[in-house]
Amino acid sequence: MSTDSLPTLPDVYRARRVIAPYLSPTPLRHYPGLSDLLGAEVYVKHENHNPTGAFKVRGGLNLIANLDKDESAKGVIGASTGNHGQSIAFAARTFGVPAHICMPHGANPGKVAAIRALGADIIFHGVDFDEALDQAAVLADERGYRFIHSANEPLLVGGVGTYALEILEALPDVEVIIVPIGGGSGSCGVGLVAKSINPKIQVIGVQAEKAPAAYLAWKGKDASGAKMETAAEGLATRVPFEMTQTMMRMYLDDFILVSEEAIGKAVVAMLEHTHNLAEGAGAAPLAAAEQIKGRLAGKRVALIMSGGNLSVPQLRDALAAG
Repeated sequence: MSTDSLPTLPDVYRARRVIAPYLSPTPLRHYPGLSDLLGAEVYVKHENHNPTGAFKVRGGLNLIANLDKDESAKGVIGASTGNHGQSIAFAARTFGVPAHICMPHGANPGKVAAIRALGADIIFHGVDFDEALDQAAVLADERGYRFIHSANEPLLVGGVGTYALEILEALPDVEVIIVPIGGGSGSCGVGLVAKSINPKIQVIGVQAEKAPAAYLAWKGKDASGAKMETAAEGLATRVPFEMTQTMMRMYLDDFILVSEEAIGKAVVAMLEHTHNLAEGAGAAPLAAAEQIKGRLAGKRVALIMSGGNLSVPQLRDALAAG
């Protein structure tokens, strides 16, 4: 993919101006308990404090705000396992744009209810995110909606990159940022901002062992047969995406896989040490940090709690694992 079409640091600054009237900066907090656990100076970026409970609302607002009049009138469509859908629904309601979200059968009931409460039309299709995404693209062609991909959208990456700006402004001497990866927009936003401002910052991505498509592609391996069996919706993609893969190869220093058990234990550890409920993707950076804590010793580390939309059954499972 040509780098000419990729978002840039000025795009992130423009996005911040767009979303500032609707979102407040989220907290970046230091936790002595997590620091003791990892042998590092650990901070958590609380994207779970956004109105939708996740980071993606930043990108949704930036994209919807930049639609032209015809796109706004016809409406938008996307696919989601939850957080991206809430982002688009929230932004569409904010700007008075009709929104349609394709979700797989069996999607997190809490996230389904949240999207519906924000006024979006929900269309259930397929068994996983990727099948729902294919259906969204079909309906966009048939009905003239503006199709919003969950990752291959420069405006989304520019929007979510704003939380990385907040990290670097609050903690300019951060040395390592660990970010969860599903489609990859969050890691691309972090990498773009961090490497543009201070190339010495290490950016480390983390994905579930049971959904390793993005990891395999980043490693240059065949991801076509990758499984998608993780319970962490924010990490649950079965295929890699072109734009985010291009950017991840530019910006990621490392990419780590973590087990379902490790994610569950990290949910409990986040609850214990931060008194915040993290969904699986939001806890994955802590799971990765524990896996590589020897490399992090003595460093200043930011963990991205990307979202807090954990269902009660998922919480029960995490507590059992932890």
